[in-house]
Amino acid sequence: MSEKKINLSTSQIEDYLLQNPNFFHEHLNLLEKMSIPHPSGTAVSLISKQLELFRNKHQELESQLNSLIDIARDNDTSFVRMHKLTLALLEASTLRQAIVNLNVVFAEYFLTDFVAIRIIKECPEPSMVNLFIEPNSEDLQPFLKELSSNQPKCGRPTLAQAKILFGDSAIEVKSCAIIPMNFTELDGILAIGSREESRFHYSMGNLFLTQMSEIIGTRLISLLRPATDAG
Repeated sequence: MSEKKINLSTSQIEDYLLQNPNFFHEHLNLLEKMSIPHPSGTAVSLISKQLELFRNKHQELESQLNSLIDIARDNDTSFVRMHKLTLALLEASTLRQAIVNLNVVFAEYFLTDFVAIRIIKECPEPSMVNLFIEPNSEDLQPFLKELSSNQPKCGRPTLAQAKILFGDSAIEVKSCAIIPMNFTELDGILAIGSREESRFHYSMGNLFLTQMSEIIGTRLISLLRPATDAG
């Protein structure tokens, strides 16, 4: 009795395998006998190809997990930094002490090289003149764009900006974040500088910087009241 030959198209075979995903569970011996093309031009067994796919998928998942871990670690670091910043401001009982504390916390926890605060207001006392810029001063001209947009700007500052903010250290500042502080009772500029060009890149997000300026600005407002009254 002759065996009847059945001709199946590749699409029929494909459809059958799709409809019966457990087919090879019952025919394991076929897997080692089958081979599929490899990009290198050589043939590999189906089991080897499956292992390669699983390995690639595992690496992809591992990479995603590592990214999530990095994000969580960055969030933890940011939380600690903001906590230290808040404590440093709360511990200051005077405007002068607040500036000293800010310089310490930015250097130790934010690892920045330069910090500058310029309050747009008439100076209440001569000893604090470097902290203030009078509202009609020409020193505000280099910052009009940042102040009008009320958005932080990251990147390399202009020489004029760097001189007003960082004085004799202006030439050392390769990148910085210039953050406007526009509040009902206070207008000013917070600047954080670095000797590294890539530290404050123009593509950086603004949320963290804005929150930082809100914390600092809110505390400075409360400290400015007695300083202004004393003047």
